[in-house]
Amino acid sequence: MTTTDGVVKAKQSLPARIAARAGGGVMRVFLILVGLFWLMPTFGLLLSSLRDATDISESGWWKVFSAPAQLTTENYSRLLDNTAITDSLLSTVLITVPATVLVVVIGSLAGYAFAWMEFPGRDWWFMLVVGLLVVPVQVALVPVSKLFGQIGIFETTIGVIIFHVAFGLPFAIFLLRNFFAEIPRELLEAARLDGAGEIRLFTRVVMPLGGPAIASLGIFQFLWVWNDMLVALIFADSESAPITVALQRQVRQFGNNIDVLAPGAFVSMIIPLAVFFAFQRQFVTGVMAGAVK
Repeated sequence: MTTTDGVVKAKQSLPARIAARAGGGVMRVFLILVGLFWLMPTFGLLLSSLRDATDISESGWWKVFSAPAQLTTENYSRLLDNTAITDSLLSTVLITVPATVLVVVIGSLAGYAFAWMEFPGRDWWFMLVVGLLVVPVQVALVPVSKLFGQIGIFETTIGVIIFHVAFGLPFAIFLLRNFFAEIPRELLEAARLDGAGEIRLFTRVVMPLGGPAIASLGIFQFLWVWNDMLVALIFADSESAPITVALQRQVRQFGNNIDVLAPGAFVSMIIPLAVFFAFQRQFVTGVMAGAVK
């Protein structure tokens, strides 16, 4: 297509025109509605956690809008008095934080080694790491349980952490290796000419540049470990059980204590949501950088 100035402009395809028009106010309104719809279960759980058990059994959470007097904080008082729930929250933190930090640290070191260090069998070892990505968690439950029982860490917090770290590392190494490999070689060579060793090169150059990818990995690992119930149900005992297992046991033992389950479920949900929203900018930056590269 030719304009009046004689400049030839390529005719946009139909998908390109649709994408260009979708970037306006209509798309923003649609995304806002999708976000509100996604948050509706969380909002409903919050209102349910602020209602009495009798009110919950008689009507839905939307009844609060016509009867705001139903709102009360007594459920959270009962939650704080429930030692099984409060202890499980502490156990969840003791499991999630070390499992996330270890995966990020070890994955970063291994990713840098696979990307920029030469050692025998590097490509074969990396292919092995990629192959481990397809191994489902369920396959390893029985043999790892026997192994942990033989070495004395079955039904302990350390055993749960080790299992999460072991299954989180393949994805971490794969993600960070591919991200680190996109760093310009000239930048690393210039740092080496200035006398930087591998450790200084890793901490002063690679880590700052890989911040978005590392933040994305940390969010993924944190959410996976915090929300896990299968691994904790098998490898944790009653004293080291996280919040997911504690809530499941409360349902099994006391089927009608919704006044404790609702606030407990909301607390277990709001913490990972808060972590995600706190680091959403780094998460989006890391995802977009990986997509562009």
